Amino acid sequence: MKALIQRVKQASVTIDNELYSKIGHGILVFLGVEKSDTKENADKLAQKVVNLRIFEDENDKMNLSVKDTNGEVLIVSQFTLCADCKKGTRPSFDKVAYPDMALELYEYFIQSIESYGMNVKTGKFRAMMDVELINDGPVTLWVEK
Repeated sequence: MKALIQRVKQASVTIDNELYSKIGHGILVFLGVEKSDTKENADKLAQKVVNLRIFEDENDKMNLSVKDTNGEVLIVSQFTLCADCKKGTRPSFDKVAYPDMALELYEYFIQSIESYGMNVKTGKFRAMMDVELINDGPVTLWVEK
């Protein structure tokens, strides 16, 4: 399971020219699910995501988590994070979880993040989405579990 995490001032998902979801201060999580992933991976990743100290404290040091700052979380499924680009110029998606499994783990990951008391918004699984964000920093991190 892979997550690309971006600290944001705001982020939104639009589908078919209609606003689907929006957050203010917090994090945008692009989530990729692989065939080998499990609920245990999702739980570990969720714990890491909500506790990552990527927000500044009163001394301008990154010592606070999204949970500490009462930030929001926008989670967007993105299978392309699991692409293998090592050979040639066309990505291989052999490691990507099949849609049924990916949806189950995507929804489980969302529930796991919510279990920490987080305000969570989402994209729509398998939809073509326009994702807009104002990256805060910029701060962008890659996490795998």
